Amino acid sequence: MSTATSTSCTAGRGPLGWLASAEAWLDDKGKAAWITVMVLGFIFVWPVGLALLAFMIWSGKLACKDKHLKRGRSAMRAGRGTGNSAFDAYRADTIARLEQEQADFESFLQRLRDARDKAEFDEFMQDRARAAAQTGDSPEADADPASPRAGA
Repeated sequence: MSTATSTSCTAGRGPLGWLASAEAWLDDKGKAAWITVMVLGFIFVWPVGLALLAFMIWSGKLACKDKHLKRGRSAMRAGRGTGNSAFDAYRADTIARLEQEQADFESFLQRLRDARDKAEFDEFMQDRARAAAQTGDSPEADADPASPRAGA
């Protein structure tokens, strides 16, 4: 009697062997079967649907299996041609134009920063000259310790 109960658990796969057989059955049926079971899980017992969704994402069941699409996407990411010469030429021209616009914009921003820094420095020097004129000291006297006015 004990041998009958031990063999009834899906031929030695353990007590959770039915999960493995259910997964294999769903894999045979395809992605639509997985999505159907997940939707039904959400409808009837939402934690089951959520667990199925997490499992499908984790295991890659929802991943794209079309080799042609994967090759096209990886070629686009790697910067290689797609096989369509007109599109490749358009893309190369667009990328070159955008890179040039980016370089021009960055140089414009640098010129703006330089102009702002120069304006701030000029304002600082004018304020320093005004403060020195009010006290009667020249700004050069503060900078030169050997001058006779710096010691006085």
